[in-house]
Amino acid sequence: MDFRRESVVGLAEQVRSGQLSAGELVGHALSRIAEDNPRVNAFVAVDEERARAEAAAVDATVAAGKDPGPLAGIPIGVKDLEDAAGYITTHGSLAFADAPRATADSPLVARLVSAGCVVVGKTNTPELGWKPDTDNPVFGPTLNPWNLDHTPGGSSGGSAAAIAAGMVPLATGSDGGGSIRIPSSCCGLSGMKASLGRVPSGGAEPPDWQHLSTRGPMARRLSDVVAALDVVVGPDPCDLRSLPRPEASWIAALEGPRPPRRVAWSPTLGYAEVDAEVLDICRRAVEVMATLGTEVVEVDAVFDADPLDEWLTLSGVYNLRTHARLRGTPAWERVDPVLAMIIDGAASTSALDLVRAEDACHLLNLRLVDVFHHVRLLITPTMAAAPPPRSLGGSGMINGTADFNWVKLTYPFNMTRSPAATICAGFTAEGLPVGLQLIGPQHGDLVVLRSAAALEEALGLDTVAPFPVGSTG
Repeated sequence: MDFRRESVVGLAEQVRSGQLSAGELVGHALSRIAEDNPRVNAFVAVDEERARAEAAAVDATVAAGKDPGPLAGIPIGVKDLEDAAGYITTHGSLAFADAPRATADSPLVARLVSAGCVVVGKTNTPELGWKPDTDNPVFGPTLNPWNLDHTPGGSSGGSAAAIAAGMVPLATGSDGGGSIRIPSSCCGLSGMKASLGRVPSGGAEPPDWQHLSTRGPMARRLSDVVAALDVVVGPDPCDLRSLPRPEASWIAALEGPRPPRRVAWSPTLGYAEVDAEVLDICRRAVEVMATLGTEVVEVDAVFDADPLDEWLTLSGVYNLRTHARLRGTPAWERVDPVLAMIIDGAASTSALDLVRAEDACHLLNLRLVDVFHHVRLLITPTMAAAPPPRSLGGSGMINGTADFNWVKLTYPFNMTRSPAATICAGFTAEGLPVGLQLIGPQHGDLVVLRSAAALEEALGLDTVAPFPVGSTG
């Protein structure tokens, strides 16, 4: 068995029919984690006994002639920024490393478990999910299964690396500035940030990144992402932003997928320098979309300027809220120094500064509305650089120059709350995956999913990482 070559839906159907047991799936995941995680460091906590017991419960449900759910027996990893019952949610921070264990699952995890999934452990993330490189002072760095000398991206890098290495077929992520799309791109996965409110972020505590962050499942293929999305989208009374459940089945939307008649291709969004090799790979993928009968209109500038400062204002204040109680205490010395500097700077943000950053979100969306008056979909590179080597300390190489902001094409669409997907467009000369980003209009999740699935199929790339599964070498 190789999770990277099996579909989530197919595995779950075999469990539901009794051809395969949930115990076998979970046992395989635990075996892969035990053998391969020491080289990748994707998982930071595993509870084998609990996972086997929950798998046995799924198998007992099948034996009793009952339906355990559409994702029966699928082992999942949970990003260490959200709760899974029985695990500590460390947020990748020494300040939370000794926190009490969670007593309940997050809404996303709860819905996946209700659909038959089995949590096998927690996956790594940068502290508070603040940067696109998965490294923190509690657990250290996660490595990219495509090349262990490179980052898997972040902040959902542990989940992406676990999937790319074949440890689990499904995991959870969250995206407040690109944190599902960035690691999906870096690890050759298809990823989706649904419209804000599609996947609820309710629960006992307010959402940590408020109006920027969307949670969601991660998998290698878009069809598997959609199968998981289909069971987790829908309202939650504890989430003020949650949207009604879509009338159409998201799985059914992938039957005979096709792109719209007219799309916009914006290589730089108007402000971003993009590495020439990355841009060439993405252009070739867009040309393939044109062969599907879609008219591609090139748009030089979507936005007037890089909205990084406004995004940093919002995310900095959100992280200040999370860590405010630690400032001025001995625990503050345990926070990542760069993150601490950002949070200290956010402490001087005025209420007017915050509202103006929210205003910027409105203005960015007005520009998108104008674009979507003429086309149904916007396409850009997902990243401005290939997955960076770890030796650059978090910076990416853009046309021969190190650039810390190599993720400058993703966060605008957190600010606009837009649905946005990434698929693998191709590979660099070094063999590293490059992502293509597809963005839809407000709540236009289905047009994004259909288009991404159609292009994923048309490209026909082998996106299984050349990772020596089970090898100690």
